[in-house]
Amino acid sequence: MYKIRISILLLVLIGLFFGSKAQNKQLKAYNVVWNSQSKNSSESMPCGGGDIGLNVWVENGDVLVYLSRSGTFDENNTFLKLGRVRLQLSSNPFNASDFKQELHLEEGFVSISAGKTLLKIWVDVFRPIVHLDLQSEKAIKIKASFESWRNEDHLITDAKELRANSYKTKQKFDVTTFKDNIDFQRNSILFYHRNRSDVENIFDYTVKMEGMNTVKDKLFDPIKNNTFGGIITGKNLKAINTSIGKYADTDFKAWSLESIKATRSQQIDIALHVAQTNTLEEWQKGLDDVLKDATTNSKTALQRTNAWWKAFWERSYIYIEGKDSTVSRNYQLFRYQLACNAYGKWPTKFNGGLFTFDPAHVDKTYPFSVDFRLWGGGTMTAQNQRLVYFPMFKSGDFDMLKPQFDFYLRSLKNAELRSKVYWNHAGACFTEQIENFGLPNIFEYGIKRPEGYDAGMEYNAWLEYEWETVLEFCLMMLETQRYEGRDISEYVPFIESCLTFYDEHYQLLAKKRGVKAFDEQGQYIFYPSSAAETFKMTYNSTTVISALKVILTRVLELPGKYLDSTRKEKWTGMLKRIPPIPLQEMAGHKTLAPAQTWARVQNSEAPQLYPVFPWGIYGIGKPDLDVAVNTYRLDPHIQKYRSHIGWRQYSIFAARLGLTQEAQELTTEKFKDSNHRFPTFWGPGFDWTPDHNWGGSAMIGLQEMLMQVDGKKIYLLPAWPKEWNAQFKLHAPYNTTVEGIVRNGKLEKLIVIPEARRSDLVVME
Repeated sequence: MYKIRISILLLVLIGLFFGSKAQNKQLKAYNVVWNSQSKNSSESMPCGGGDIGLNVWVENGDVLVYLSRSGTFDENNTFLKLGRVRLQLSSNPFNASDFKQELHLEEGFVSISAGKTLLKIWVDVFRPIVHLDLQSEKAIKIKASFESWRNEDHLITDAKELRANSYKTKQKFDVTTFKDNIDFQRNSILFYHRNRSDVENIFDYTVKMEGMNTVKDKLFDPIKNNTFGGIITGKNLKAINTSIGKYADTDFKAWSLESIKATRSQQIDIALHVAQTNTLEEWQKGLDDVLKDATTNSKTALQRTNAWWKAFWERSYIYIEGKDSTVSRNYQLFRYQLACNAYGKWPTKFNGGLFTFDPAHVDKTYPFSVDFRLWGGGTMTAQNQRLVYFPMFKSGDFDMLKPQFDFYLRSLKNAELRSKVYWNHAGACFTEQIENFGLPNIFEYGIKRPEGYDAGMEYNAWLEYEWETVLEFCLMMLETQRYEGRDISEYVPFIESCLTFYDEHYQLLAKKRGVKAFDEQGQYIFYPSSAAETFKMTYNSTTVISALKVILTRVLELPGKYLDSTRKEKWTGMLKRIPPIPLQEMAGHKTLAPAQTWARVQNSEAPQLYPVFPWGIYGIGKPDLDVAVNTYRLDPHIQKYRSHIGWRQYSIFAARLGLTQEAQELTTEKFKDSNHRFPTFWGPGFDWTPDHNWGGSAMIGLQEMLMQVDGKKIYLLPAWPKEWNAQFKLHAPYNTTVEGIVRNGKLEKLIVIPEARRSDLVVME
């Protein structure tokens, strides 16, 4: 018996070994390789780790790198780049004919080589350090420059440029991007931006204009004293001079270091630090600590970073063979972009993440600095952000969800104070288009408001009464408990506060209009409400009803330690009062309606299908699937706007409804190479480039084609085309992984961990 067990163990280990080898070979095939230099920053390559993102490219023999890091919000809530680094080698080896630039996915770094010269650019996943390591057969000299376009205060005079920050439009006062502090520090370059305390910043202005000054001292403020920057340093370097220049549409000043003597080996480190500190000295100490930590751990940093990336790729994968391999290659490339902000304090922004480049290369009508992106820097849009984070469940990237969850936890008190100040009731009110401190963006809130208009409302045709979007993040919080068994005690009060808002606010609104808080069936009167940004002034919105039904049900299903009997009774009572999802008839067929009634159509989303995704009330293996399919096929609003562009999620709807051909066509379109040199720099779509909610929605659609889950049930191949041969590994609820090979529509190999979950599988070949 003992020998048999040893043999089985050896077979398993051999299988895992060869499986890992095959996976590494497949992943390496997805490396992006360029054999020519780039024309400009739009032809840059992403590189990163931890919460740092780099745009790397070679232009006219110079190596250029844009530096980005999570949390670099200035006084106006612009998400600022930290700067640009330029490396110039004395012999200019990268102008050779054997030039090569490669993104090495498995180890997470970029290499640039020609002849016997190799430059390796990588980011320490665990410490905010960028490394530039050069090796050359011949001794060469290096000039390393830090280039900044924020060397002077910049008064924003073009109204369109204001769309990069939270003001978004012309104000009655000047809006200025204040200069950074940059200088040589011995033979290094120190650079930083510290938000000024002698000016009214966007937090101060928003609180004042939205009537929240009475509780200002209780509000979370991420803008005050926010300080960010870093230092460029390396042995064998000396400070030489400053110079001026122009890149793209923007003037800059450069601070340069040069090799003291020619060398065959040169390491340059860029330590970055972001923190809110009471004094500049305190921030400087934090930066010094980063440098000390990097020096202490220099021998193990690369090894630990490589190990992290290797483990990351082993968590999950989807590899498609043949002519459709572009789909899975771009799936992996985009997942790499998301992983570069695995451990940020702030979530990956839907409108470019860490990898934006000079805006004129996105749209020539925006000839501004690289700090520009549409839809703001510190403004968060839940309808877009959700698509960035939902795919992380099936990919098993649970640690990467924390920045988005923490964003909401930090803003919870501010959202609860909104309800208290405006309506004197409990619960967290999160609108759509909120700042990184949880209050509505001031432009979307509306400064010019009719007299007597509800002070808690956004005076905005698209966003009025749109409060349900936060509930999708409540679902994600609940999903972490189901998928990985995480203790979600810190999230449950947040979820309950969001539910409390709906309970108390809609009873308040009903009593303002009449005597009764509920309708004649004893159910909530969700009026006025909104079905996403599209169907407005709705009565009983489908998105609201679906969200509340699912969240309440899931809360009540939590293990007993999360809810006492009183709270369980409260949420049970609320669930009983949720009205049914509205239905309508089209061409003689029953379909989902966006609401019971509505006043107008404002946008082009498909909220009728939100009961399919994200709420999962209709779908494979569930009742009345035909009702949802009829909606997808017959609703004229859905037919009119069906496409793969940007945040549109028709590929997800089609997959969840088992519509294989439609899912395949839309997913293939979603994953086509972008119109920029790097394949997954999609966009701008409806937002900006790289469009991260384009990539996120594409990932979700592909995952749902391959595997869907419903409670403990796991459906494999529910919308998988027979001609797509693939290897895959995905995560399912209850700490489950499903790994397999599918060929010609048949599963040839299947590994389920834990094995006991195999009985919950339904294979839909």
